[in-house]
Amino acid sequence: MKPTFLIATFVAAAAGLLLPATASAESKKPNVLVILADDLGYGETSIQGNPQIPTPNIDSIGKNGVRFTSGYVSGPYCSPTRAGLFTGRYQQRFGHEFNPGPAQAAGQAVGLPVEEKTIGDRFKEAGYTTGWFGKSHLGYEPQFHPLKRGFDEFYGFLGGAHDYFDAGGDKANPILKGTEPVQSIEYTTESFAKEAVSFIDKNKEKPWFVYLPFNAVHGPLQATEKYLARFANIEDQKRRTFAAQLSAMDDAIGTVLEKIRAQGQEENTLIFFFADNGGPTPQTTSQNGPLRGFKAQTWEGGIRVAWLAQWKGHIPAGQVDDRPVIQLDILPTALAAVGVEAKPEWKLDGVNLLPYITGEKKDVPHDALYWRFGPQIAIRKGAWKLVKGANPESKPLDRRGGANVEGAELYNLDKDIGETNNLAASEPEKVKELAAEWEKWNSELVAPKWLPGNAGKKGGAGGKKRQAARTQVQSN
Repeated sequence: MKPTFLIATFVAAAAGLLLPATASAESKKPNVLVILADDLGYGETSIQGNPQIPTPNIDSIGKNGVRFTSGYVSGPYCSPTRAGLFTGRYQQRFGHEFNPGPAQAAGQAVGLPVEEKTIGDRFKEAGYTTGWFGKSHLGYEPQFHPLKRGFDEFYGFLGGAHDYFDAGGDKANPILKGTEPVQSIEYTTESFAKEAVSFIDKNKEKPWFVYLPFNAVHGPLQATEKYLARFANIEDQKRRTFAAQLSAMDDAIGTVLEKIRAQGQEENTLIFFFADNGGPTPQTTSQNGPLRGFKAQTWEGGIRVAWLAQWKGHIPAGQVDDRPVIQLDILPTALAAVGVEAKPEWKLDGVNLLPYITGEKKDVPHDALYWRFGPQIAIRKGAWKLVKGANPESKPLDRRGGANVEGAELYNLDKDIGETNNLAASEPEKVKELAAEWEKWNSELVAPKWLPGNAGKKGGAGGKKRQAARTQVQSN
């Protein structure tokens, strides 16, 4: 070999002009990690003000980036929120208004419609390797399986809830690796994180998208002795077990974040953390802080959740932002981060939040946010919220949801976050304005494709049976 060639090679390498056959960690497209907590109340993490249960790893996401104090989800319980996340669209636009129900009863057409492209599909089209580790709750039939919805790997379960220790306790809803049932697990929270870490490790030379939807802190309330021992000072056993579950999830999230740091990928990874709905406090003790209401209600306690994002070097750290955002924004924001611009024909309701987070845009991401959940409705515009948050345990849900604005209450959330002072009588023009906007949005929606307690194989989505939402809430 000639000396001149050796000198040229050395100079080029020193200048960073010679690249390895595979892209280096610094040069590949950014990774995206979406972490979803199940049934976590707005006021439970320490970054949200709870001193009882330390959550340093969850907190770090907000401290290293932004915490949205008015972060919302488009549905007040599990499956609809996930359908909205996966599509970037209000799920009521395609009939996914309610939970699918248990596997034994769900009909063949009950699940996230196959006509809707998912966040997994979008990232696959962008050249990403995709992994899903945890709960699905978007349909049981083969066409709804994660491996058919844009994901290369899946480890988790298809239903709405699962035993934390017994992989096959529910024969209709087992823990799966791909499409094959898993024979045993240690603890679902730890198992899901372990699988995510393995996926991230083996795909470190590729751009990856990871969806990590824990079943924690959803019931059943189950925890290991290791975590129960951390909260020996809590006398109430239900609360103690809940605290242990949350602490285990925080540790599990920490193992995933540590793997990203160890690979030198922290500045090349966009991370989101949010919850699918507010806490069902009577069932699990999951508390919603100063907010009114619980899971399955359109009061703030059902739809406002912990909502954090981190992208070191891109999102300024330590931000606390009170502008309303919604989980529908995650898809367009994540795609924008990796260089994919949303197309008009996708008809997204979510928006790219990056210009707002970085300060490029000073206004609000959304003029208004909307909700319809059976007979319950809500619209938030600025500080104002018009809401009819009926008690789902006593109000039946009919096919069109019985949704209308008659009797709705009005609150100024800037002054009354707990929705205690109904201003409808003193602000009739504001009621009229918000009602008209909600009605316009509602006119664009379709009827639910199935109903709580009526998504079964006998009668399907068009049957006559009507059942209170209580059944659906308690079973999922």
